[in-house]
Amino acid sequence: MNLFADIRTRVLACLDQMVADGTLPYGLSTTAITVEPPRDAAHGDMATNAAMVLAKPAQMKPRDIAEKLAEHLQADPQIAVAEVAGPGFLNMRLVPDVWQGVIKAALSDPDFGKSTLGQGQKMMVEYVSANPTGPLHVGHTRGAVFGDALARLLDYAGFDVTKEYYINDGGAQVDVLARSVYLRYLEAHGQEVAFPDGTYPGDYLIPLGHALKDKVGDQFLDKGEQYWLEEIREFATEAMMDLIREDLAQLGVTMDSFFSEKSLYGTGLIEKAIEALDEKGLIYRGVLEPPKGKVPEDWEPREQTLFRSTAHGDDVDRPVQKSDGSWTYFAPDIAYHYDKVERGFDQLIDVFGADHGGYVKRMKAAVAALSDGKVPLDIKLTQLVKLYKNGEPFKMSKRAGTFVTLRDVVDQVGANVTRFHMLTRKNDAPLDFDFDKVLEQSKDNPVFYVNYAYARVNSAVGKASAFASVDDATLAGVDLCGLTDEAELTLIKKLAEWPRLVEIAAKGHEPHRIAFYLYDLASDFHALYNKGNDDPALRFVQEGDSDTTQAKIALIRTVAIVISHGLGILGVVPVEEMR
Repeated sequence: MNLFADIRTRVLACLDQMVADGTLPYGLSTTAITVEPPRDAAHGDMATNAAMVLAKPAQMKPRDIAEKLAEHLQADPQIAVAEVAGPGFLNMRLVPDVWQGVIKAALSDPDFGKSTLGQGQKMMVEYVSANPTGPLHVGHTRGAVFGDALARLLDYAGFDVTKEYYINDGGAQVDVLARSVYLRYLEAHGQEVAFPDGTYPGDYLIPLGHALKDKVGDQFLDKGEQYWLEEIREFATEAMMDLIREDLAQLGVTMDSFFSEKSLYGTGLIEKAIEALDEKGLIYRGVLEPPKGKVPEDWEPREQTLFRSTAHGDDVDRPVQKSDGSWTYFAPDIAYHYDKVERGFDQLIDVFGADHGGYVKRMKAAVAALSDGKVPLDIKLTQLVKLYKNGEPFKMSKRAGTFVTLRDVVDQVGANVTRFHMLTRKNDAPLDFDFDKVLEQSKDNPVFYVNYAYARVNSAVGKASAFASVDDATLAGVDLCGLTDEAELTLIKKLAEWPRLVEIAAKGHEPHRIAFYLYDLASDFHALYNKGNDDPALRFVQEGDSDTTQAKIALIRTVAIVISHGLGILGVVPVEEMR
């Protein structure tokens, strides 16, 4: 039940009547017409921009349209008042039965708030995709939480979502990993080793050195890397991916599929993707302009195979094959996304770290070219996370050698707190993560405040069950006419926004909106709870009055249902009780 969509349908029906009676001309587009909460709640329950949108194409004054529209809406049994404001905005107040219907719908429909927006479209969300060279760090944590919450949100909004991790196991970094593990292997045999610059010195590779020793014994001692590099590379990559899967599991993240970059090499898949671009006239031999700014000393103009990415919105054309015939880093990425298109996905989303900002235009250009513009690609960048403790910059002991790991963070505060707090800012805004504040029991800590609301509802329901029937099926049928206090109505109106909010968040690929909404909902709930401290008539449990108690419990059970759904999208388990 999306109340805002329902009222918009009623507004459009009135506009159709105005066309039929000659007030408006035929052929007007209504796609830009919205129904939403007014900026000032004092102005009404909902507002529509219909008159402002239609004025120019109808060649009429917006206020004239609004006044006629108000007359039609006033005849609708669900609308108590429709009044014109300013140059042509239209504010509406709904009859009480409409708001009571929100509570009844939430209590009787387990899918309350879920949307059919996606209509089953196939959506690929690729996220994390960290190099398999070590444990996930705190930056990966934010990308993992954001990507997972986004996938859950899109699923809730009716998309057929696939969550995928792209394993970067085809580049030079996995050779460096193999050499680093070899050093730990020598160390396991009692040899002293030094880690050259560019290798991975983290303690997390010590167990791998011992595991390799157990597997091959002294087989690789005093041997050149041509004898061991490939085998250790495969051994180390598998071990690192096992570690990464364990890290993600700690955070409550599971992938539907993993795609290996290495599988693109030697299989013709890169060649196939480049040929597809070539057939569209987008591959050519050429020499790139020198880089802007100070030109590197080793730069020299040389002919390369280029992708004409500027034809699809990029700033410059991009090399896909070097002058020596080897592929650039961009070529396998093109092939991977070509594979996504070939798998039949209707939309693609990539979640990248902030350091991949320069990759956005070229990747979008590649997908637009490969799909003939039919498959949109949205690339979401997650900004950096700064760690604090007691307001001061904080660094843990770094088991990884150079960074704070995902597991370090989850071990400190738990997966639920980590996930919620990582979504309290938009993905492209920097995030401060204070280990003390995220555990603080106060209104300033959103994850606590939302869970506290959920726990308070459970407590009240438990008390009321001693003398009243409080199962959802019963509550859906109770008389709600007594819920008339301003704080109660404010809470109901916030609950009515849930289905609309889900669609807005899903359309914008913005799961942080769910976290923001839950905090606002919890705030309205706590405001009503606190008001009951001063006015006993507003308390949720009215001893000896089962009818009034049932009505109030119906309201707050709806709060708990929506919080549970919202936290589910965020991947957070609600706290049943707090002591």
